[in-house]
Amino acid sequence: MALTTWVVGIMLILPAIRALSDEMKELAQMLHNTCVAETGVNEDFIRKVNAEKIFADDENLKCYIKCLMAQMACIDDNGIIDEEATIAILPEEYQALAAPVIRACGTKHGANPCENAWLSHRCYAEMEPSAYMLI
Repeated sequence: MALTTWVVGIMLILPAIRALSDEMKELAQMLHNTCVAETGVNEDFIRKVNAEKIFADDENLKCYIKCLMAQMACIDDNGIIDEEATIAILPEEYQALAAPVIRACGTKHGANPCENAWLSHRCYAEMEPSAYMLI
C-alpha cells in the first residue's frame, strides 16, 4: 500500500499520532502544506478542530478537508465519499473502530462537494471525538 494512501487514516482515526514514523509525519505535513496552499485555509481553524472538535463554517476549511480526501482518492469530484476505499486505506488495527463510523456517516450532503467533505468529517468527529484528528 502506498504511503500516500495510508495518510488519510491520520485524518480519521489516529489517536497515537505521536507514534507515527518520521516518514509518515513528513508525508502528512506535505499533504497539509499542499492543501493549505490550495485552499488558503486559516490554520487556526484546523487547530480548533483538533483541540475542540469545532468545525468553523468556513468555505476554505471545507475545501481543505475535501482537498485532503481528494489527495487520498477517497472522494470524487461531486463530493461523494468512497466509504470502502476510505476504510481500506486505514491501517488494519484501526479499521474495526473506524469502519462503523465511516459507514454510519457515509456522505453527508451539503451545498457543494467541499461542504459534503466538511459535514462528513464533522460526523466522524461527533461519533468518535477522542479518535478524530485533522492533519
